[in-house]
Amino acid sequence: MRKERGLLIVLSGPSGVGKGTVRKELFSQPDTNYEYSISMTTRKAREGEVDGVDYFFKDKEDFEVLIEQGKLLEYAQYVGNYYGTPIDYVNQTLDAGRDVFLEIEVQGATQIREKVPDGLFIFLAPPSLSELQSRLVGRGTETEDVIANRIAAANKELEMMNLYDYVVENDEVTLACDRINSIVVAEHCRRERVEKQYLAMLKGE
Repeated sequence: MRKERGLLIVLSGPSGVGKGTVRKELFSQPDTNYEYSISMTTRKAREGEVDGVDYFFKDKEDFEVLIEQGKLLEYAQYVGNYYGTPIDYVNQTLDAGRDVFLEIEVQGATQIREKVPDGLFIFLAPPSLSELQSRLVGRGTETEDVIANRIAAANKELEMMNLYDYVVENDEVTLACDRINSIVVAEHCRRERVEKQYLAMLKGE
C-alpha cells in the first residue's frame, strides 16, 4: 500500500493564548512524531544557529524571488527582515509521509488555508477573554494600551474561528496537547484521507 501523505497541522489562535507553550510541550513529549516547520528568514544567522536546522537563511533578493514565484505558504516583514514558510520544504516532508506542525498567527493561517485546503487547522482558544487578559497582564512585558489592543484583536480573531476544523480550549497545557494529539490520530483515520490508498491497492498499484 502506498505511504499516506503526511498532514500539515496548523495551530493558531489569538495572541497570549499560549500557542508557543503548547507547541513546546508537544515537542517535548518522547512519542511526538511531528516535524516542526522550519521558517525562512533574511536576517543574519546568530552564533550557534545552523542553516536548515534553526532557519533557512536567504538574502533579500532570493527571498523576494520566492515570493514572486509563489514558493512561500505565508510570509511577513518584521524589523526590516523577511520571515516565511517555504512551501517546497513542507511538501517534501509531507510527501515523505511525515506530519508537519506549524504554529502561526491567525492572519498567516488564512494565507495557508487558501494554498493547502486539505491541511488540519486547529484554533487554540482561551477559556475566556478575562483569562486571556490575565495571561497577557501576567507576562509583565506590555503596557495597558498594548494589552487593550491585543484584547480587541483577540475579539476579531475569535470571530475567525469558522475558518478552522477544530477548536481546542487551552485551559491546561497538557490537556490541550492531549486533545491536539487525539485530533491528529482521528484525522489520519478520516475516510477521505485513506480511501485513495485502498482503491490503489485494489487496482494493484
